[in-house]
Amino acid sequence: MRKTYFHLFSDPSGASHLETLEAELAATPFAPPAPDLFLSQPMPAAAAAFLIAPAGWSGTWHVAPRRQLFVVLSGEIEVEMSDGTVERSGPGAVALLEDTTGRGHITRVIGDAAVEALVVPLA
Repeated sequence: MRKTYFHLFSDPSGASHLETLEAELAATPFAPPAPDLFLSQPMPAAAAAFLIAPAGWSGTWHVAPRRQLFVVLSGEIEVEMSDGTVERSGPGAVALLEDTTGRGHITRVIGDAAVEALVVPLA
């Protein structure tokens, strides 16, 4: 079983890009005696925080403040990369943000609803 997620990164020239990656999930005894669940390899994390961006919110060009996972819980966002790629994501979308240098990206809230997200800074 696999879980797809988006990967935002900067190339050596500072341009930001987006690619789709897959995490391999393996049957794992996560909470015995409950049946196995499917888990990926863990990513060491330092904390977790909830984020709300109001309807109509739009950022300017910026880099990710740190290497982190960004999980959309509700609402819809659009992310524009400096290479021209634009990706819209809604509930359940997961992104690994690693474009911590260069020009970065622009994030916009799409539609009339706020975006609620879970942000997990990674070690």
